[in-house]
Amino acid sequence: MGSVEDIEDFGVWLGRQLRRNGMSQADLAQELKLTRAAVSAWVTGRARPRAEVLVKIAEILETDVATLITRDSDAGSDRPIGWYHRAAHQDGGREYGNAAVFAFDANLAVLAREVTQNSLDERLDPERPVRVRFTLHELTGEHLHSFLSALKWDQLEPHYAAAAQSRHKVGRALAEGLRALRDDSSLLLLRVDDYNASGLTGPEYGDGRYAAVVRRQLDSHKSNDRAGGSYGLGKATLWAASRLGLVLINSTLSEAHEGRTVRRVVGRLDLPWREVDGVAYAGPAWLGEPDTEKEHEGVSRSWWADERVVADLRLDRDSDDPGTSFLVVGAHDAAGGNNTLEDLHAALSRALSDNFWAAMTSGRSTSAVLEASVRALRNGEFVVPEQRVDPLGRHPALVHALRAYLDGETVEELTGSGQVAAKDVAFAVPPLRAAGRGAEGYDHRAVLLVTPAADNDERHSRIICMRGTRMSVTARAPRSLGAGVDPFQAVLLAGFATGDDGLATHAAEAFLRAAEPPEHDRWGTTEELTAAYANAPRRLTEFNAAMDAALRGVVGRRAVGQDSTGPEVLRKLLRIDAPVAASGRRGLGHPLVDRVVGKVDGDGAWTLDVTLTVPQRDGRWELLPVVKFDVRSGGRPSLEWAELSPRENCQVVDGRLLVDPDVRSARFAGVTAVRSHPVAAAMAGVIVDIQQARETSA
Repeated sequence: MGSVEDIEDFGVWLGRQLRRNGMSQADLAQELKLTRAAVSAWVTGRARPRAEVLVKIAEILETDVATLITRDSDAGSDRPIGWYHRAAHQDGGREYGNAAVFAFDANLAVLAREVTQNSLDERLDPERPVRVRFTLHELTGEHLHSFLSALKWDQLEPHYAAAAQSRHKVGRALAEGLRALRDDSSLLLLRVDDYNASGLTGPEYGDGRYAAVVRRQLDSHKSNDRAGGSYGLGKATLWAASRLGLVLINSTLSEAHEGRTVRRVVGRLDLPWREVDGVAYAGPAWLGEPDTEKEHEGVSRSWWADERVVADLRLDRDSDDPGTSFLVVGAHDAAGGNNTLEDLHAALSRALSDNFWAAMTSGRSTSAVLEASVRALRNGEFVVPEQRVDPLGRHPALVHALRAYLDGETVEELTGSGQVAAKDVAFAVPPLRAAGRGAEGYDHRAVLLVTPAADNDERHSRIICMRGTRMSVTARAPRSLGAGVDPFQAVLLAGFATGDDGLATHAAEAFLRAAEPPEHDRWGTTEELTAAYANAPRRLTEFNAAMDAALRGVVGRRAVGQDSTGPEVLRKLLRIDAPVAASGRRGLGHPLVDRVVGKVDGDGAWTLDVTLTVPQRDGRWELLPVVKFDVRSGGRPSLEWAELSPRENCQVVDGRLLVDPDVRSARFAGVTAVRSHPVAAAMAGVIVDIQQARETSA
């Protein structure tokens, strides 16, 4: 329930109760032996009934006085929940499917990208990340029968049978979905829950988040200019991922509607034109409570469900934190190759990591924007328990680069293998055409981050471009780097992704959003862009050229004269070494050094700050940190630690590092013992190595 100020006005509440009970204002006035004008004054909010009259109104409405005061529920018995199917157009027009669902590929990776971005766009508390959870749930046997009963399947079946007879694309897809349900006697549900999001606020039919998702097409209704999406198409991926064109919704609102915030439930079905029992229907249908408003009489509207109903519909949420749960009924992955729950779980985890590694990255004083997890169940029992997506496993170098930027630890030039270079990239944003000929543009400073690629990076040596809430838009191959460039990872932060909030940043964000197609997967010339900006294509070309020039300044090869007698300025002062397997490559499945920051202190000791990447395992890690001088010839002498101390997610016991099995990164600090230095620290770099001491149980 909302706060006191969110309680629905008495007049609005009373008017709805009269409509729900089929009573007019005159009918109530007659029952109360009052004038119709008195009742009209209550309904319009010009007056309130006296206490003794409230008692009589409660009796007539078959409720108690407390309900009239709190107005957190409707009076009397609940209206029957059912499906309302939109009647066919009177002009004979027909739609054989929702065109919006064809804007994207109907696979789970696309759904994960679009739906999660929508959740990020609706982030409520900026001090906390949005939490998004994907649940795969396969139903068979009695569990399936119970769900179909709660879904009112008997009301839907004739419509499905008619729609599946269509020779068009949607009809064929529906026929396959019905065949799979009948022959396999199983149904796959995919639920997406978000928390710390706005929820589907707003009226049933007027402007608002609810109507934009449930009632309308191509209505983005983004709450601010930081949003990733702009076409209002992303939500269609939910329906596209359903073989049955069916999605159920349960929303916890951040702003009360009708005096309530919890369990606003509705279902939407997208079918092609069809005829059932001689009656033609246009396409969409809604599951809900029949509306009593005269202009919407009989239309199914959302209802405030009880806990039992949302549990039966597999829509129960685990907290009252605002947000929305979407349940895709009959989910499938059109990409193919993912047939088992385990395969689908892995595909979703990969998609979330690939698209939102930046949003899930935090710094020492900067929280992540997103937390994401995936789980899989069969008939209520876990097949794969909930696992939080950790992007460090798939994208260690990219995470390392962004974390260094968030922590203010970037450098101008790469002189060590653990470093991240940051370069400004100029972006001249042209003025809007609507601003007039004399308007001036803005000079935005984007940021390019560059770091060496990790050994296990599947893809590298490209520029990952992002804006907004660290939304990865595209990965572009840079030009004219020359031959022999070492593998690298580069991240281009533009617009709000830079962390800046100035006018130029807002202008850059708007320009780049306009440069994106519905898929939001590249920056190019769009109809919106050329209509809104003059010389837009040229400015994009210049921006890309500026990115490439900045990258060449970091990774481009420089010739070094043979007669150089000066110091080796590009020599690695800090190297990052990891355990080496027999093949000579870094050992996979073992902790690796992700980052080392160090300096020689006034006593001549190396002071080091070391961050580790820790893979998943069942037992606790027991590790031995080793530090060695990196000399030009001969063996590398090992040094002693004068001090070892934990910083994050670890313990130090008897010179060993203990890391729990659920930890994915750890950080410790160390100071070398000067007495163990064979030469002065300033004369050599150091190598930090992590060895596995022995395995211990958790």
